[in-house]
Amino acid sequence: MNDPVLYAVPAFFLLMWLDWRACTRRGLLGYERRDTLASLSMGLGNLVIKVPVALVLAGPLVGWLYEHRLFELGSGPLVWLALFFAEDLSYYAFHRASHEVRFLWAAHENHHSSERYNLSTALRQSWTTPFTTIPFWLWLPLVGFHPAMILTMSSISLVYQFWLHTEAIGRLPRWFEAVFNTPSHHRVHHGANVEYLDRNHGGILIVWDRLFGSFEPERAPVRYGLTKNIRTFRPARIAFHEWATMLRQVRSAPSWRAALGYVFAPPGWSPDGSTQTAHQMRLALEAQGAAASR
Repeated sequence: MNDPVLYAVPAFFLLMWLDWRACTRRGLLGYERRDTLASLSMGLGNLVIKVPVALVLAGPLVGWLYEHRLFELGSGPLVWLALFFAEDLSYYAFHRASHEVRFLWAAHENHHSSERYNLSTALRQSWTTPFTTIPFWLWLPLVGFHPAMILTMSSISLVYQFWLHTEAIGRLPRWFEAVFNTPSHHRVHHGANVEYLDRNHGGILIVWDRLFGSFEPERAPVRYGLTKNIRTFRPARIAFHEWATMLRQVRSAPSWRAALGYVFAPPGWSPDGSTQTAHQMRLALEAQGAAASR
């Protein structure tokens, strides 16, 4: 598989070293050996799984859809521009769904499991999202975008998102922050603060979050990690613990409706209301703020 991301790997490690030095000089939380090794192990595992999934499943499916495409788009500059926006919107849809649908969150959650935020966190990739990402991009070859173009554009998006995972870069010029995803926006996305939960899902652009009501600016200091941290550096547990929790809840569910809720409802949903979703937690926080201001 000729994935452009593979060619960026040496630059990733060079930038991680520079990020480590910047964090050290500025007294930021920075890197911790076990945490970084866990993130690198997750990234390697993702690559080992992603390549055969692409060759055996995603690639042939995308190729078949392109053979049955609805339109002849070609590969001119305007088509590339259209693909840029279409691919970025697909990523937004996938990323937002991965925070709002429990079984998709089970696949994505490990990327948020580190309590540190640095460039190694960008490589803390899931071992199961190579499967869950596929449906969100299938419309692209069907409408006529060539598979090689889709691979290139999605790789550009992933490479772009690498540099977002740093505390060493503050706010960027206002015009850039208004249009593009930035480290400030993405720090919010990785925050476990209630007001930051399920916010800023964009890939390259932040405009989708602004349009669809999921944008939140960085205000309060960010507390990284999960609302309930797993506190482990074992890659297999990082990769599968949320799947295991979800399946245990499904098995013990009091009804089929509850079992389906544990799979398809937002993370934190429970049939008796004993736990809260991110939306419910935000509403409770807003209510507390309104009561305090009276």
